[in-house]
Amino acid sequence: MNISKISKNFLQIGRWNWERQRLFSSSSVNQQKVKTAVLMLNMGGPQNTAQVHDYLLGIMTDRDMIQLPVQSKLGPWIAQRRTEEVQKKYQEIGGGSPILMWSNRQGEKLCAQLDKVAPESAPHRHYVAFRYVTPTTAETLARIEEDRPERVVIFSQYPQYCCATSGSSFNAIFDHYKKMSPPTGISWSVIDRWPTHPLLARTFAERIREELAKFPAEKRDDVILMFSAHSIPLKTVNRGDSYPSEVGATVQAVMQELNHCNPHVLVWQSKVGPLPWLEPFTDAALKSYAKQGKKNFILIPIAFVNEHIETLHELDIEYCDELASELNIEQIGRAAAPNDHPIFIDALTDIVAQHLKKGPRVTPKFLSRCPHCVNSRCSESKKWYKTLCK
Repeated sequence: MNISKISKNFLQIGRWNWERQRLFSSSSVNQQKVKTAVLMLNMGGPQNTAQVHDYLLGIMTDRDMIQLPVQSKLGPWIAQRRTEEVQKKYQEIGGGSPILMWSNRQGEKLCAQLDKVAPESAPHRHYVAFRYVTPTTAETLARIEEDRPERVVIFSQYPQYCCATSGSSFNAIFDHYKKMSPPTGISWSVIDRWPTHPLLARTFAERIREELAKFPAEKRDDVILMFSAHSIPLKTVNRGDSYPSEVGATVQAVMQELNHCNPHVLVWQSKVGPLPWLEPFTDAALKSYAKQGKKNFILIPIAFVNEHIETLHELDIEYCDELASELNIEQIGRAAAPNDHPIFIDALTDIVAQHLKKGPRVTPKFLSRCPHCVNSRCSESKKWYKTLCK
């Protein structure tokens, strides 16, 4: 295991925790009347190990995320059983997830640029809503209701739409307002996916170029680019979820931006449970390539816009350190997530600015269901969004 990298993670987490508190508190003391709220949806992550159990419990009891037999009993049992193991992983990356810090930094930079390029909808303010940890959807919607903006743009931070992630976040808003009517006097709209935005592709291309530059010039062209995304169960794929095709579209856009400079492959990580999931898995692909005599790789977290447990632990520690050492890989790098790369902030800004100017308020694709969808709540949610975003 690369101890220096883990030490670096500890130091970085310390800076993240300090800045997270600064950003979160500064947004609450900003009393300027907001005209346009940008509601940034993401799964989130525990900010400390004490939050790990409740975070896992939220995931394991969310039927949008995962379907289990007797879920009300099996879900809590799995969460309890996995808590200690997952806490150790968070301890190894510094004690908590940096998603809130990165989300706040992205949101502040996004809204600062929106104020300049879209003054007619200014001032803009970002709000972060996580699924399984604070700030929760309910907490954030309460803040928005207090601020009374004229417009709310619900902006998914999952570039590629998946019913288990994007769908769960959108359904959480629907669930919240099933209990009460949305506040009057606010206009709502939805940005549900953006997998092929040119500036998103350019951001990933720049991150890859940064890593390629670390390889010896004579070996650079042979480096295999391994685009790694969170896998999903095959039954979800067979239901018609668009996530795999949208991830693939992002990969192709990135490779076009790179002028197809290197061999590349799309692989899948983070499988949970015994059911069949989308393959090839990232670790298994590395093992097979090593048997083929391949020695140089870059892992690219193509479905994640900021660093978190899947990048900092699974990719960095489990694969780039431990597995690479086991396989005697010559050199392996990991492209950074978009985080606050200037081109990525430009991407976010362009997506929201164009949405505000041209719409649509909600896309026909978002309002449609998977061909084999059997989730009645999904149907109800989409009907509600059609009415909300008129």
